[in-house]
Amino acid sequence: MINPQPLRGRRIVVTRHAEGNGRLAARLEELGAETLELPLIQIESDVDRLTAGDIFREIGHYEWIVFTSANGVRYFFETFFEAFEDIRSLGIMRIAAVGEGTARKIRELHLKVDLIPEEANGDSLAKALADEQTLDNLRVLVITGNRNREDLVQKLNEERAIVDTFQVYKTELTDLQDHPAAARFRAEGADALIFASSSAVKSFGEQAQYLKLASGAKVPQLCSFGPVTSQTMRQAGIPVALEAEESSLDGMVQALVEHFTSGN
Repeated sequence: MINPQPLRGRRIVVTRHAEGNGRLAARLEELGAETLELPLIQIESDVDRLTAGDIFREIGHYEWIVFTSANGVRYFFETFFEAFEDIRSLGIMRIAAVGEGTARKIRELHLKVDLIPEEANGDSLAKALADEQTLDNLRVLVITGNRNREDLVQKLNEERAIVDTFQVYKTELTDLQDHPAAARFRAEGADALIFASSSAVKSFGEQAQYLKLASGAKVPQLCSFGPVTSQTMRQAGIPVALEAEESSLDGMVQALVEHFTSGN
């Protein structure tokens, strides 16, 4: 018989922004876990209106639009629908997404995702685009945040694509010094702590003094949403106990269930 609550008895720390934490925590709690929401980052819209006007005047001339995160999808279309009433105003450009979580957010808008690279990172996406067609003089719009890595744009430029970037959100590090969740984490620890982004890893490292575990607190296994986050963890000297095969909320939940039900 399948156990409906395979995570019962496990305390899991989720470190996304407040909205993302709530969705992930709800899924984990359905499976029996106790969750502790520790928002290491906060995300908000950050759109330059002059840039938006320039982009939207050219929107029909791009051949590809690239989304690197679900947040990019959300904040791009919030801005898009302030300028256009009909999603068909996107024209006939094709859509690429880094990661299944990003693609799922696009599909919620009843849009087709034309390309998802095998690995959820910019290098893989640039290679997948190059495998689709020549990038020479190809017009590409890349939707970004303020902390996005530059590898994707750099690779596209190297292949002589014509690339415009459009920043639609910003990620800021939160201050955990007096946060009640940080105090509880220090006192009790957890079975697992999840990093969903490189920004969260950086925030964790910068605020390590506020997250030092007390004697007797449970040391968590440190988990990653995907290869880019794992790379950032390793560069910071943080061991990766578990990485989701699919870089999405569902992929992370599945990985945790499999990990803890296998005796870990």
